[in-house]
Amino acid sequence: MSKVLVISSSIRTGKKSNRVALYFENFLKGRAHDVELVDLEALDFPLFKERLRNLSSPPQSLVDFAAKIVAADGIVLVTPEYNGGYPASLKNAIDVLYEEWHRKPIAISTVSAGPFAGTQVITSLQFSLWKIRAWTVPAMFPIPNIEKSYDENGVPSDKEATDKRAAAFIDELTWCMDAKMKMTSPVK
Repeated sequence: MSKVLVISSSIRTGKKSNRVALYFENFLKGRAHDVELVDLEALDFPLFKERLRNLSSPPQSLVDFAAKIVAADGIVLVTPEYNGGYPASLKNAIDVLYEEWHRKPIAISTVSAGPFAGTQVITSLQFSLWKIRAWTVPAMFPIPNIEKSYDENGVPSDKEATDKRAAAFIDELTWCMDAKMKMTSPVK
């Protein structure tokens, strides 16, 4: 069973993108994945001053987060778009680690309150992930009009269509996770 980490990256008061993270947590459990939802708001990381490996006494939440990234076979990263970019909380979580992200398959879901579904954030987020050698999955899962698309519990307004899109999205992540496992497994 693959271990998938779902990261909810917003720490904003009244955040709505967490609805999509909740949806993916439930969707992945239904597809027999070992899944864990990590909410960056709950971790309350200090502002980035140095990478984890160079900190003399890092907070336990940061050490635990790094261990979860390493242990995960793949990641579903859910991010809102703020003024064409992604939240500082996510940039902070990305930059504080380095080796932990290496060749980690990451599927990106972008969220917005408007009709553009957070698509303006994809390029800058992918670039940051590529720079630290993460493996971004080619499939995307953009969500427009979040308040109309998902309720507070992560239930989509059009479950059938959402599940169909999510299946294709997660299939791409699963393919990348399987490919990585094959490439890193010892030859028998």
